[in-house]
Formats: sequence, structure tokens, C-alpha cells
Amino acid sequence: MDTAKRISLEKQATKIRMGIIEGVHSAKSGHPGGSLSITDILTYLYFEKMNIDPKNPRMEGRDRFVLSKGHAAPALYSVLANRGYFSVDELMGLRHTGALLQGHPDMKHIPGVDMSTGSLGQGISAATGMALSAKHFKENYKVYCACGDGEIEEGQVWEAAMFAANKSLNNLIVFIDNNHLQIDGTIEEVNSPMPIDQKFKAFNWNVILINGHDFDEIERAVEEANKSTDKPTAIIAETVKGKGVSFMENQVGWHGSAPNDEQYAIAMKELEEKLASL
Repeated sequence: MDTAKRISLEKQATKIRMGIIEGVHSAKSGHPGGSLSITDILTYLYFEKMNIDPKNPRMEGRDRFVLSKGHAAPALYSVLANRGYFSVDELMGLRHTGALLQGHPDMKHIPGVDMSTGSLGQGISAATGMALSAKHFKENYKVYCACGDGEIEEGQVWEAAMFAANKSLNNLIVFIDNNHLQIDGTIEEVNSPMPIDQKFKAFNWNVILINGHDFDEIERAVEEANKSTDKPTAIIAETVKGKGVSFMENQVGWHGSAPNDEQYAIAMKELEEKLASL
């Protein structure tokens, strides 16, 4: 990836992180930690890779994205807003009664959302169904999905993984946001899914390990995944929960807590300084 493109993506990711903080602060609730950890992956997909059209969200043949870890909706909303699906001002209405953006993605009302999610473990099954449909109808679109490392403690994830491999769904690419923390503590303390890569390999998936905050590695992984001819791909992305806001990084308490006014000011100052430095 050339330097100009990388800097452009870094700037966009920083703006998206600012949108996440704006939204959860305004809502006084939400999930900033896992939204910040998945930001760089979503930024790359929506601003560089996916075949999409914000002016025509239901475009036939578009690539699909399913946020299986639906509580990270603030990240998806900020990406969609910054990509032009709806006004960035909508982020300030996050979780407000009657507003466009509710606590979890809603495909019926929010432009750009391909699947309603929130019940953990179920999104990857929907993504698998989309990929199977593309195969059946001989469509060329790709299906991207993002799961949390805590989420994959759910058994339904592995039913979907078994099915996807059995049907040779090489048009399915699943990112595992491996930030090591979930609502009750570390994934190791709660119910360790490790080693994640070996589990997906055992289910006959193509597996790629990356730093989920490195755009070069994200790009290389997606390009490699798109070359697969007979297997779905799991991209295991090592990430930092709360990435980009110093006091949120690697802190389990920020899984589902909103910043107060003082914390909001500190977070926004850090992100504004980051943006100015790029």
C-alpha cells in the first residue's frame, strides 16, 4: 500500500473513532471498546475494498457486510455516516428514542445495514446464508463478516463454520476481532476460544493472522482471502480494545460504558491531535 493511501485511511479511521466517541457520549450508553478495536478493519473495507454505492444502498451485486458483534454498532454507524449513507449528525442521536440509530444495527431502517444483529453468534450464520445465495444464483459479490473473540464462544458460530466449509464458500471472509476482552473479563477467564486459528483450520477454513490496526496487513489478508478457490477465510485480527483513546485501551470496563463529559473531552482532544498529525 502506498504512503498516501495509508495516510488517507488513517485519517478516515481517526474521524470514525471521533464519531464513535461522539455517539456513545451523546447516548450516555453504548459499547466504545469493541467499536474502537474494529474501526481500522471497517475503514479499509468500506473506503477501499468493498463494491458498494452509498447512493444506492440496496444495489444488486454489492458486497455485503454483517457485523455479527452487533453491539459494536457505533463503529458501523460512524463508518456508514462518514462514507455518505446518511448524515454524520445522526451519530448524535445514537440510542435516542425515535432516532435513526438504535443500539444495534437495523436493516429495515438504516441505509447500508445488510443484516440486523445483536444476538451474539447469529450474524455469521446470516453471512453464510448470503454467501450460499451468491453461489446458488451465480452472483460475484463477496460477503464480509466481523465476529468478536468473546462472541465465538457461542456454539452457533461453529455450526456456521462447519456449514460454510462444507459448501466451499470461498466468497465468505470473516474477521475475528481478537482484542482478548469481553464484558465479564478476559476471554481466557470467561471461556477461552484459543487457539482460534487452529479451530478454524480444523473446520477446514483458510486462516490468516494479522495485526488488525495495520492497513498493509489488512489489505494483504483480504487480497489473499479473495484468491481462495475452495474455502472460506477467517482473518484473525490481533487488536486493542479501546484503540485510539489512551485511557480506554485494554481496559475491560470500557466494553459497555460511555465517557462522561471530562473523559469525552480528553478522548476527543487525543483524536483531534492524532488527526492533525497525519
